[in-house]
Amino acid sequence: TASALGVAGLATVPASAAAAAPAGPVVRIDNFAFGPAALTVAPGATVTWINQDDIPHTVVANDKAFKSKVLDTDERFSFTFARPGEYDYFCSLHPHMTGKVIVKAA
Repeated sequence: TASALGVAGLATVPASAAAAAPAGPVVRIDNFAFGPAALTVAPGATVTWINQDDIPHTVVANDKAFKSKVLDTDERFSFTFARPGEYDYFCSLHPHMTGKVIVKAA
């Protein structure tokens, strides 16, 4: 699991930085879906989720390795994936919304 692999780096983006473009891969939350639904990144990548829906959502790892606060429209959550593995996640407010980050060495 992600927590057993020592994943660290939970971070939220301060509101003052909300207008800045994310440095790494982005998952957009829109129309009750994560897009892309599956994302492959290298170890050390920071993924940013941006809520572009008009209702609140969350981003929660199935194994609880990361968990966002409730994200309102245009709010962001970022997490750095330190180790290879597959990280399934969902929206705790709308559990049918699911996604996956696959972390692979090049």
